[in-house]
Amino acid sequence: MKLSLSVQNIKCGGCAKTITTKLSQLDDISEVMVDVNSGTVSFESNNVMATQELRDVLKALGYPTVGVKNGLGDKAKSLLSCASGRMMKE
Repeated sequence: MKLSLSVQNIKCGGCAKTITTKLSQLDDISEVMVDVNSGTVSFESNNVMATQELRDVLKALGYPTVGVKNGLGDKAKSLLSCASGRMMKE
């Protein structure tokens, strides 16, 4: 089933690259796509537990879903993830 989540702190293609790379490594998650303009992450999954793991990974990367507290630590982590994603693109 195709699912979509609204995510905080997505600012650029580097963020999108990091998110896509990390989430594509999860079991039972496929077809990960990030829309930077709308701040959404779309993916395919038929496993509810995998969806929760995906949310946990997003939070650990600094990209919590909308509705989850977005602390200073999340913003700092997202900046590091963003920079990492930009380096992977090169």
